[in-house]
Amino acid sequence: MLANLLIGLREGLEASLVVGILVAYLVKSGRRRLVRHVWIGVTVAVALSIGFGAFLTFTSRTLTFAAQETFAGTLSIVAVGFVTWMIFWMRRTARFIKAELEGKLDSAIAMGPVALVIVAFLAVGREGLETSLFIWSAAQATSGGPSPFIGATAGLLAAVVLGTLFYFGALRINLAKFFTYTGAFLVVVAAGVLAYGVHDLQEGRALPGFANKAFDVSSTLPLDSWFGSILKGAFNYNPTPTVLEMVVWVGYLVPVMIVFLWPQRRPTPPRRTPEPASAAV
Repeated sequence: MLANLLIGLREGLEASLVVGILVAYLVKSGRRRLVRHVWIGVTVAVALSIGFGAFLTFTSRTLTFAAQETFAGTLSIVAVGFVTWMIFWMRRTARFIKAELEGKLDSAIAMGPVALVIVAFLAVGREGLETSLFIWSAAQATSGGPSPFIGATAGLLAAVVLGTLFYFGALRINLAKFFTYTGAFLVVVAAGVLAYGVHDLQEGRALPGFANKAFDVSSTLPLDSWFGSILKGAFNYNPTPTVLEMVVWVGYLVPVMIVFLWPQRRPTPPRRTPEPASAAV
């Protein structure tokens, strides 16, 4: 539940910041009447994300056990790929996301209302689809149940509140540091989801080695203990992992964490083309 709450918070905050920046720029530049096009794009993106999550859920239920495991394992690996890309993208662009979005918005305004809807849809839809896929994968790894979705919903609601406070200027935090800290945590979460994806593929006989266990600590740290439950919910802890699971877990976690935490060169902010005086709406 903790991991899914953080996923919902982080992804939801990204989307909330994007919407806040788009709306604030339109209002401050005297284009308030165009704000409705942003909300149209946001609404379509949210509906698509919910529909995608429902599609994954109902599709997996119609498959055989082996096919379900293969389907879940494959999507878990895809989800880790998307989330890893998102973590690094936000770490690189967090300082200059405002200028980047405003530049895209200027171009969309010049092209017309439909382009504005598309900009809002793409900005929010990407986060929504990533969130749906990753939370669905995490829910499969934690044996389903309501807790992953409760945690994600709580995180999304908190993100909306924080995004609103950002918009009205009541909250100021260092976004670069926020996304660095939460990104490091999500790298660990993603490693667990990736390992469990491999576990599903082995259980579905798509990969070999399911009976070749690396170790067994179920008697020392069982899943039904309070600490084991926390580790399972947050990091997809498995007391009896296979050798392949451990190789994949270490092989992802160590290099990705090193690269993510490695000091980066300060990026150059994107340049915006000045608007001609006649472009004002």
